[in-house]
Amino acid sequence: MEESFGENFLGLDWGASYVGVSFADAETRMAFAVCALKNDKTLSARLGELFREKEAGTVVIGRASHVNRPDMVPGGEKLGDAIRKAYPSIRIEYQEEMFTTKMASANLREHGIRNIARFDDQESARIILQEWLDNR
Repeated sequence: MEESFGENFLGLDWGASYVGVSFADAETRMAFAVCALKNDKTLSARLGELFREKEAGTVVIGRASHVNRPDMVPGGEKLGDAIRKAYPSIRIEYQEEMFTTKMASANLREHGIRNIARFDDQESARIILQEWLDNR
């Protein structure tokens, strides 16, 4: 029997070292930064724990459409494929992520956050998810 997770949303900002994670519940549809997960062999299992904990049935992954390399599959799409394979009931969506890291850094600076690099992945994931929610 296929596992069902829920109606809430997770946003992901793929990076070679870390994957930023954000969350929004189905009722308020407001995205909040959650964490940054190490992009290693435990990533899939940790995402599965978050799907269950947050009751998230939809994942929105940032996609850099400005990359003009047809021979290359972007990391975010590879992540989406891996999630689809491991968790078939999760709905995968993509959101343009151009300039989200710059926007995240500016937001964090504006709020007086120090050590911006520690938080920019999760803030980028929050921006990606909020933009997707706002467009629906």
